[in-house]
Amino acid sequence: MKLLLATKNKHKVEEMRALLSDLAQVEVVSAADFPGVEEPEETGETFEDNARLKARYYAEVTGLTALADDSGLVVDALDGRPGVMSSRYGADDAARIARLLEELRDTHDAQRTARFECAMVLVRPGAGGDAAATRGTLEGSIAREARGTNGFGYDPVFHLPARGLRLAELSSDEKNAVSHRGNALREMVKALREMVG
Repeated sequence: MKLLLATKNKHKVEEMRALLSDLAQVEVVSAADFPGVEEPEETGETFEDNARLKARYYAEVTGLTALADDSGLVVDALDGRPGVMSSRYGADDAARIARLLEELRDTHDAQRTARFECAMVLVRPGAGGDAAATRGTLEGSIAREARGTNGFGYDPVFHLPARGLRLAELSSDEKNAVSHRGNALREMVKALREMVG
């Protein structure tokens, strides 16, 4: 079975490929392998809405089973922001982190709780509905300064209290074992195993 990862984000593709590597009967490709296909606009109000929109779009235009995720950072003190706007909270990772830290500048450490959330949706072409949908979360808090170089997005400021580390300080394997995307994808792998027998 050929499975299309409905993203052109190379970091997401690397994470997802690593977690799908033990599914020998699944050939993984990504939206980047289809340079003529434009990415759909993410107009959903929730992570699941956006994941579903992307999975349906790519399944339709490529004729392949498509797996899409939408994920982001939810900060309690900011009423859930940046949320579905996480990747559009600034021009690049540095600008997004700078904006987040500025918005939380006067927020007491105990009030800086946050979580990464991920929704994944699997769609077969022509099926008319989801083949599977899963969710994953990772609880933590927002640190006052960035640390670590392994990861992307908000990873350098996402603090894991139980480990005393930022997400960007974990190895790729350690991150995949605890991350929101890893949690959602492990559940999705169960659905994929059932599909391919």
